[in-house]
Amino acid sequence: MNKLIGVLEKYFVPVAGRIGAQRHLVAIRDGFVTIMPLMILGSFATLINALPIDAYQSFMKSVFGENWTMFGGVLWQGTFAIVSLLVAFTIAYSLAKSYDKDGLSSGVVSIAALLSIMATTKDGGFPLSWASATGLFVAIFVALVSTEIFTRLLGNSKLNVKMPDGVPPAVSKSFAALLPAMITLTIFGLIKVITVKLGIPDLHQALYDLLQAPIAKLANTLWSAIVIAIVNHFLWFFGLHGSNILEPLMQAVYLPAINENIAALKAGAEIPNIVTKSFFDGFVYLGGSGATIGLLIAILISGRKHKQYKDLSKLSVAPGLFNINEPVVFGLPIVLNPILFIPFILTPLVLTILSYFAIATGIVPKTVVLLPWTTPPIIGGVVATASWKGGVLAAINLVISIIIYIPFIKMAERAFLKKENEQLHANPIQQAK
Repeated sequence: MNKLIGVLEKYFVPVAGRIGAQRHLVAIRDGFVTIMPLMILGSFATLINALPIDAYQSFMKSVFGENWTMFGGVLWQGTFAIVSLLVAFTIAYSLAKSYDKDGLSSGVVSIAALLSIMATTKDGGFPLSWASATGLFVAIFVALVSTEIFTRLLGNSKLNVKMPDGVPPAVSKSFAALLPAMITLTIFGLIKVITVKLGIPDLHQALYDLLQAPIAKLANTLWSAIVIAIVNHFLWFFGLHGSNILEPLMQAVYLPAINENIAALKAGAEIPNIVTKSFFDGFVYLGGSGATIGLLIAILISGRKHKQYKDLSKLSVAPGLFNINEPVVFGLPIVLNPILFIPFILTPLVLTILSYFAIATGIVPKTVVLLPWTTPPIIGGVVATASWKGGVLAAINLVISIIIYIPFIKMAERAFLKKENEQLHANPIQQAK
């Protein structure tokens, strides 16, 4: 085990670290994090409107009238319905700031570039479907490419329109961005013209059929969920923030999945997707990656002789209830700990498989709410599925995580006590005391 860890530390960790710090992936992650409060609001608004309980629906209609769902619909329209436009701005802003360039102008140019290649409706408007999560792949691509072009042009002194002294800074910035913005948007305009001439009038639809739809279908499988669970925790074991590294993938693939579920709930149709972001947050990452709230409870039950574990577990329970588990991962530590490596990988793997089959067989409803990642375990299962059955599944998963961790905690405790005794016998002065 030690030899394997040494090899992975030498060859794998540096590569994974560079990937995690890659500025484009960081920009995508930060861009999605910025809009997450809006996504959660839109998700809850839809749930309030479409909660499938007849008594609830009748009550709301009798109190607020036939059009009582209008308020939730308005919130949906301002959040989930335009998520692609939102991330086009926030990703471009984050990427430009990483270059120490004008983030505000970059965000504006990104949205303009996205709209310039979007197919219009018969009346000349923009289709709302591509502004939603369905158009995320194109929005991410446009945000990255437009910002790369724009920020490079922005640094060219020959393209800088200088204003006289005394002109307000905001005005000077806008004129400095004038020519770079014009060139960037011209490039995207030419892309649109060329694709139309090639017989591709709707670039969004073409790319969706080619890339996004097949990836979405592949992602909604047990095997893809298992791969995500393994890779995430494998990265964490080496001290790399697996959740952050995988966040661009989680958002680009699993945010549209939960969006489809929410839209189906809103329309009263069958919920399509099992594996969503809320699937992992509600049933697998209980207390954070590795289901470490189960680890903390296991320590309190069976690790009382290990003072370090005992003290740290008491301090970590409170943040662990809100899925903040860095104190556990780095404090026990789990990082590069061969004994805890096995349950840290095994627990989420078991929970992923169990949760998938519980939902696939219809025992537990599919997820229909985008969870705030800080939602406490069990409560998250109830909220994600809008059903008490989700809470029961999360509770069962929590018990399973405790059972898996207990024998390894005992093993770690024995190893600790053995080492402590060896040190005591090796130091006769301390032994005499």
